[in-house]
Amino acid sequence: MSYSFKKQMKSFTFAWNGILTCAGHEQNIKFHLLAAIAVIVAGFFFHITHIEWMVVMLCIGSVIAAELFNSAIERLVDLVSPERNRIAGEVKDIAAGAVLVTAIAAAIVGLIVFLPYILALF
Repeated sequence: MSYSFKKQMKSFTFAWNGILTCAGHEQNIKFHLLAAIAVIVAGFFFHITHIEWMVVMLCIGSVIAAELFNSAIERLVDLVSPERNRIAGEVKDIAAGAVLVTAIAAAIVGLIVFLPYILALF
């Protein structure tokens, strides 16, 4: 099996289309993207360290990835179970819970990173 750059680029195109589809249709990912932009702006404003940037970027990536997984799971559940179903609802709730846990952890990290900088302003 040989490596195909053309196939690799096509895979990236599909992945990018998935991100754009989610960003265009899902309200929650729009919120997470706006929060990410605000955090990045704050990072530049406060001149956070390289280590802090790495942690912040990992958190941003984790939350957005969790939201993408959640959106994919919700769409798949809707496809296989278009009528109301208790188990299908639980699957969607569990996926949403994973996003919530990730977002709460990222918010705590954000406080740990940015609170000292904010307090230093006063």
